[in-house]
Amino acid sequence: MNNPLKTSLFGKLCLAGAVAFTALNGSTAFAIDKVKFQLDWLPGGDKAPVYVGIKKGFFKDADLDVTVASGRGSTDAISKLATGNADLGLSDLVALLMAKAQNDVPVSAVYSVFSKAPHAFFVLSESGVKSVKDVAGKRIATSPYTSSNVFLPLLLDVNGVDPNSVKLIKADAGALNPMLLSGNADVVISWITDTVIYQQQAKSANKTLQVLPWYDAGLEFYSTSVIASDRFINEHPDVTKRFVAAYKKAIEYTWKHPEESGQIVHEMVPEVDASTATDTINSIKSLVYNAVSEQDGYGAFTKKRLATTWQWTAKAQNIAVDSFDPESAVNRQFMP
Repeated sequence: MNNPLKTSLFGKLCLAGAVAFTALNGSTAFAIDKVKFQLDWLPGGDKAPVYVGIKKGFFKDADLDVTVASGRGSTDAISKLATGNADLGLSDLVALLMAKAQNDVPVSAVYSVFSKAPHAFFVLSESGVKSVKDVAGKRIATSPYTSSNVFLPLLLDVNGVDPNSVKLIKADAGALNPMLLSGNADVVISWITDTVIYQQQAKSANKTLQVLPWYDAGLEFYSTSVIASDRFINEHPDVTKRFVAAYKKAIEYTWKHPEESGQIVHEMVPEVDASTATDTINSIKSLVYNAVSEQDGYGAFTKKRLATTWQWTAKAQNIAVDSFDPESAVNRQFMP
């Protein structure tokens, strides 16, 4: 005959165990991993995917809570990751290759965003400058801090332009386009990501601009990439994998819905104008989707193009090409 007291006690123990298991199992199933994402510059249309990923729930669906910090250049972003102040972020791959070659920083590239470099010449449409070859004898204005300056001598050499034939003028980044529009410079060096702002300024001055991308003139290498702290990769490989997969979805959504994505950037960063962000997204599509990404697969780092990127970088910095293996700067295990 059953003992009612024992039966009651057994039932209570079973119920308590079930509640405890459910609570434990629930906390495991719904655990959210926090990720600190470091931009390589200020927020804008070119940074839209990370904001789209947050707003559209791509990161949340991957059980990720992503926060975003503004940056002051690729070197700054790499430093933040290397010192543990961020987990993942964005950086120019060339800057990462240099940092790895010189200081062996514990940071790796995990996903290619711009498979073509954004460096470009900006000229007035009536200038007569139609290609890189035409800048011979011209006044070229540039910021003293842009990485474009590193590759300018090589670009001129590849296109048969005597570097001594051009007059290089260093000026604050904000003064470059006004110098061009006022006739104080014939050519300006900037990034394609600045096209929208430059064109808006030109329109206000009743002028039109022409953009000459350097990738059309022989400068073929990777640029902006998603980077990750080696510490974070080793400690949280699954989180890294989930982030990259969600970021890929955000990239695809951004360029399928540029107007909505521009509005999302504005909503999350009010100081960024929605229409300007949208125009930027549209203007840099060729850096994201192009013959390289179509051939190799979006986000990929091929050995050949990675080697070419390092060869250009080493030559520009007067470094022996065989002194560093660029393969040590990338980690391909997280690419979807």
